[in-house]
Amino acid sequence: MSEVSTRAWTRPHDWAEVVIGVVAALSPLWLSTDTTVMWTMVVLGALIALDGPVSLAMPGMVYGEGIQIALGVLLFIAPWVMGYTEFNGASWTSWIAGVLTVIAGAAAMPVANAVHRTAGQH
Repeated sequence: MSEVSTRAWTRPHDWAEVVIGVVAALSPLWLSTDTTVMWTMVVLGALIALDGPVSLAMPGMVYGEGIQIALGVLLFIAPWVMGYTEFNGASWTSWIAGVLTVIAGAAAMPVANAVHRTAGQH
């Protein structure tokens, strides 16, 4: 395991999560949406973006990666659940950002587990 990936504020997975969340949250500015789409994208995007700094600050917090994966799944299914599949741009943004969030969370999980296991050992 690389030392860079186990120190706080250095994990690229969590920085990617911040960027993905910000893009999702701000996407209603340039996409055609309605109120439901806008609030769904803003809320889920903001939650994803906020989970990133928490995971960055505490790299051994395994459940943070689980939350990230869950938020990615919610963002992915949002177009069907919230009924905005007719908004192609918003739907594709949700699907792509959701998949990328799940991938980033799954990729960060082994690192978080390793940091968590070794946190008590000195």
